[in-house]
Amino acid sequence: MIVSAQVLFLGFIGLVLLLNVVRFLRTRSVPRYSPSEVAYRIADHDHPVLLDVRTDRERAFEHIKGSLHIPLQQLRARAHELQSHRQREIVCYCQSGNRSLSAAMILQKHGYRAASLRGGIVDWNFSQRPS
Repeated sequence: MIVSAQVLFLGFIGLVLLLNVVRFLRTRSVPRYSPSEVAYRIADHDHPVLLDVRTDRERAFEHIKGSLHIPLQQLRARAHELQSHRQREIVCYCQSGNRSLSAAMILQKHGYRAASLRGGIVDWNFSQRPS
């Protein structure tokens, strides 16, 4: 009985590691920018399109001024709405940076140049505080 519990535990750990490796391999083509890199690009007039992929409720609470909004769950069906921005890079953001990676991968599959804001709006807000 103890041996089978150990095997199950090791199998679980192996599965978790495998899933993390697969996620890394899938997302490695997505550029990830720090908040300071995005702020610099905005100030330098290399203005990327900022896309908020959080829920309506999250966006109502706070968002980055000037950003567009398409929740991640709707992005596949609504990606065509970004057609007028096809020549610009789209930097996706969410709360902490996880959903934005998925959003950027979806947009890349639709032929867009897409990236992710590392750390999401949490890190963005922290980086925008006066020192």
